[in-house]
Amino acid sequence: MRVVVAEDSVLLREGIAHLLEDAGFEVVGQAGNADELLLKVRSYHPDVAVVDIRMPPTQTDEGLRAAKQIRQELPQTGVLVLSAYLESEYALELLSDSAEGVGYLLKDRVSDVEQFLSAVRRVGEGGSALDPEIVSRLVGRRRRQDPVAELTPREREVLSLMAEGLSNAAVAAKLVVTERAVEKHVTSIFAKLRLPASRDQHRRVLAVLAFLRTD
Repeated sequence: MRVVVAEDSVLLREGIAHLLEDAGFEVVGQAGNADELLLKVRSYHPDVAVVDIRMPPTQTDEGLRAAKQIRQELPQTGVLVLSAYLESEYALELLSDSAEGVGYLLKDRVSDVEQFLSAVRRVGEGGSALDPEIVSRLVGRRRRQDPVAELTPREREVLSLMAEGLSNAAVAAKLVVTERAVEKHVTSIFAKLRLPASRDQHRRVLAVLAFLRTD
């Protein structure tokens, strides 16, 4: 799997590149700003671009805007955005059009090497990867009429893992239950949240996120 890494901190950029290479990924380019990122992605057509959300010159949302541009120009390239801060509105903005090949993680997740590499692979294969802390914040919000309150504790766990982009099989492995048990929980969740059931993984993530971002 071919990867471009965009991060203005040279030490962090090199560290991420080494982690990826040690795990068998091919790092085909590195960038220190959004313009370099777009140039490298257009030149090398990687499977995934790992992008810092805050990049020069303003250190605000250059990475996010570049990531959205990549998704528009080269939808076959997955984008995994990294952020030092918990900014759920940025995550939802990135996922607003499609959950396919899109991820948003806190930079702290890089230190959990297996989780980080799993997210890169999932995004590169066309899946989704949303940081558990962002999902927890969205699921935990209080609203005037909140169907989430009707969910059992186990259903809340399943909902959170679904929103992160995990398949039923991955949820089952995480919770140490059968896949059939997860399917029953998913059916119950969709019924309680009044969401259309779908076997399509990307539509399922989008449906959950659409619910979570409503007030």
